[in-house]
Parts: sequence; C-alpha cells; structure tokens
Amino acid sequence: MPFNSPFKDLDIPINIDVWSLVFDQQNVPFPTSRRAMTCAENTTLSHTWDHIKAASVDFGKGMKDIWRWRKGEVLALYTPNSIDLATAKTPIVTLGAIWAGAVVSPANPLYNVEELTFQLKDSGAKAIITQAPFLKTAVEAAKNAGIPNDRIVLVGQHSDPSGTFKHFRSIRCVDFPTRFRKAKINPEKDLVFLVYSSGTTGLPKGVCLTHLNVVSNILQMADVDGRYWSATGGLDGEGDKFLGVLPFFHIYGLTCALFMCLYLGWEMFVVERFELEKALQTIQDQRITAFYVSPPIVLAFGKSPLVDKYDLSTLKVMHSGAAPLTSELTEAVWQRLKIPVKQGYGLSESSPVVTCQTVDEWAKFMGSCGKMMPNMEAKLVDEEGREVADGEVGELWIKGPNVFKGYYKSPDRTKEAFSEDGYFKTGDMFHIDKYGNMYCVDRLKELIKYKGFPVPPAELEGLILGHSDVTDVCVIGVDDRSQATEVPRAYVVLRPGIEASDSKAQEIMEYVAKQVAPHKKLRGGVRFVAEVPKSPSGKILRRMLRDKVKQEERAAGSKL
Repeated sequence: MPFNSPFKDLDIPINIDVWSLVFDQQNVPFPTSRRAMTCAENTTLSHTWDHIKAASVDFGKGMKDIWRWRKGEVLALYTPNSIDLATAKTPIVTLGAIWAGAVVSPANPLYNVEELTFQLKDSGAKAIITQAPFLKTAVEAAKNAGIPNDRIVLVGQHSDPSGTFKHFRSIRCVDFPTRFRKAKINPEKDLVFLVYSSGTTGLPKGVCLTHLNVVSNILQMADVDGRYWSATGGLDGEGDKFLGVLPFFHIYGLTCALFMCLYLGWEMFVVERFELEKALQTIQDQRITAFYVSPPIVLAFGKSPLVDKYDLSTLKVMHSGAAPLTSELTEAVWQRLKIPVKQGYGLSESSPVVTCQTVDEWAKFMGSCGKMMPNMEAKLVDEEGREVADGEVGELWIKGPNVFKGYYKSPDRTKEAFSEDGYFKTGDMFHIDKYGNMYCVDRLKELIKYKGFPVPPAELEGLILGHSDVTDVCVIGVDDRSQATEVPRAYVVLRPGIEASDSKAQEIMEYVAKQVAPHKKLRGGVRFVAEVPKSPSGKILRRMLRDKVKQEERAAGSKL
C-alpha cells in the first residue's frame, strides 16, 4: 500500500501565488523594517524586507513598461549570488519578475556558450539578466538564441562602459507607474520557475514548477523545519541568522534559502561564492545560528584545520541536501564541534524538498534523510513497478502538491516520468523504517551529482564521441570520498590502432574540459575498455560498470 507522510496534512491554499505568500501576508509576524539580507563580505551592504519588496515591484513595473512584458514569458538569469549597495541583485530581479508574471529560468553562471545557448533556446527566453564578468558568454549565447542586445541586462556594481547593455536600475517605469498592476496568476496552472534537470535519463529538461508547487513546498518546509527557528527570539532578540551559501540559480537555494528566509523573517547573510575561511569568519562575527549546505561543506567542517581558529558556538545546526550525506561525516562534525548535521532529500521536480530530518531526531536516525513532507504520499516499487514488502528496498515514487506537472514541451518524457496512477518516478532507491524515516541507499537514475550540481552522462558521452579516437563511451558517477561527492568517470572504447595510455586519457579529459562547465569535468578520470556493456536493445548498462567499480573498491580495501 502507498504510505503517507507522518506529519499532519497542511491547509495549502490553491489561490495563492509565490509573491502573495511571501509579501502579502496578513499580520507579518516580524519587523519588516529590520535587515533581511546582508552581504557576508561587507555587512554595511544590507536590505530590509520592505526595501526588497519595493525594489522588486519597481523592477517588475519596469519590465512591463519598457519590455511590454507578458505573463508567461521566460526571463533567464545567468548570475551568481550577491548583493550590493544599490541592489539585492538576484533576489530583486527574481521577485520582480515573479510580480510581473514572468517564468524565471535560472542558469548556472559557470555554463559555457553552448550550454547556455541550449537553455535559452529550449526555454524560449525573452531576456537575460547577467553580471559584467559573465557578459561575453551571455551575449554570445543570447545572439545564438535570438535575444536582442536591449534584452540583455546587467546587475551588480558594474555597468557596461560602452553603454550597449542596460543596467537593471534603468529597467524602471518613470511615467505613471501606478498604471501597472501585479500579474493575475492561476497558481495551479501558471509556471513560476523553469529549472533544468536531467530527470532520470537523457539530456537536460525544463522542469515546469507552478506557483502552487513552490508555495506548497515553502509551507511544507516552514511547518517541518521552520518550527525550530524564530525571527524575533534567539540571540539578543534578533532572531535566527542564516548563512546564504546555496546558489539562487538552484531550486534548493531558491526555496530553502531565499523564500524561507523572506517568508519567516530570518536574516540571511549572502555569500557569493563559498570560501571556508570567509564562511567561518561570518559565522563567528555575525553569530550565525543555522544554514543549508551540501555534503562537501559538511566535510570541510569535519576535517579542515581552519575550523579550529573560529568560535562557532552560536551555530545550532547544519542542514545538508542536494546529494547524499554519509553518517561518517555527520559523526565527524558532531565529535569535533558538537554541531548537529541533519539532512533532507529532494529533486528539482519536487520544488525541491521531499523529506527532511527534524532537529530533534538527527542523532536518533543518523544516515536517514528524514520523514516525508506533509501532504505527500509515496510507494516503493521493484523494477516491474510492483510495491516491495515492508523493509525492502525499492524505487521511490511520489505524489504531492509540490511535485511538478511535467517537462517543458516534452510530453513523451513527461509520460515516461510518471506512473499510470500519477506517481513521479524519482529514480532513487529507498527503504523506510517503522518510524517513517527514509533512507536513500542507491541511485537508479543516470544523473550524476557533483557537489550538488547535476551532470547528465548523455551530454558528456555526446561530447566524448566527437573525439576522433573514440568509438564508444559510457559515463558514470563514482564516489570521491576525499571530496564527499560523486565525480564523472568515462569508460572509453578507442578506435582500432590507437593505444590506450595515460597520455591518451589525459588528452580526452582535457578535450572535455574545454567544452563544459567546471562541474562537468571528468574528475573521475578515463578508463579504457574493450566494449561498453549494453542490452539487446542497445541501452547502455551503466549498473554493470558501477558494480565493477564497487568490486574494485572492495578488492583494494581487502589488500590494505
């Protein structure tokens, strides 16, 4: 039988959009004139909740006035986190676009021209927001996608010296701004985000997240995780303070950091790029109480000698997501710092949170990724789609108001992703204990996660096959315990007459590195094989190679 969340169902309104949930709350339970977002590197640069709301509306009105923006059109963001004196950068353009009825499609700022071009074309983006350091790539990709220069806009402290590209401060309605109103949204149907994921197989797909999907997940997280934090209590009555290390171009950062902090009134200290010592300094100086992280950051807190130089006594908890976290890492941090590390599980397709450990259960059920969110139901199935017996491992299939509606313009892929009875097939293998705690034990899907960033094997395979000396290839993820993450490794079949050597492996690695974003590099190396294992239908049997890696690791361990 399908099982439900052990948490009590919430009353999730179907007529509330993301903007209204965050900014049109009745009787806001925290001071809106207090700092909401502060630059971690320069704390004189901060913005109140009131200012963020007003500046976002100004930008939204500018979009409607200057660009004649229509509801449902896609705005691409190609920018990292950060705030400066004039703007709150990513938060304000994101929220302003939502006010105007745009569908926001964030892209990793490490994408190269080809990768960004694909997303711009596939999403049908009408404009792109970027920063000066990323302008060259953005311009070239925008040209490829047919986006004119007057729809390429900069955020940040630096403007375009040539004057060709506008700064976002100029996207404002000066004459009669009162004539523009917030877009009318149907939360059940209208998209708020179009984020790109590989789903369970193949090249990147646009994940269609409606306003209702994201509103549901904010409320689910606020109920399960938000109950432990306060906007007005805590240290000196200032409320809890969060370190914003998660990227806002990732749905994990948008829902769990940006929206949760604005909705619940937590002050967030925004980090543009994670650097351990700067993060430690901020935690000490600003008396940070919690933050959402990925496993490599947990690893740093557990093992880096830099940690001993700082007072981290105000830190109540770390929440890990985006990739599996081992109990060994959790234990290492607790033994060293006495800081609880809990974890959750999610996907872009679920807005993203599916499960979450609570603060009071992290040690009791170490290794678990927590209990399922309220209003969700799930089942564990075998390869034939039949439910497994209690205690057995099966693929997790889920339903809930936070689960996406489908892949953008891909009805066939959408159909493949859902069961006939409406469950989304996560592609991840789980078992569940008698208390409702869920444990992710393996990955059925092909998607590789490098430090939380998705790496589609099919994309790398397509590139490697472009090498003149390669006749076949399979890419899988292998564990790199030193970094607490998966890394991509290529198993390559060379054409006859080409010798397998270390220099040839290095050549292929460099060939790929020149064509992809850094997180997609073949950090797991290149291995040469006589053939790639395939089924009679021609499908690559990745599991056979993953099993081979596990056998090699066991053999190596037995020799130590």
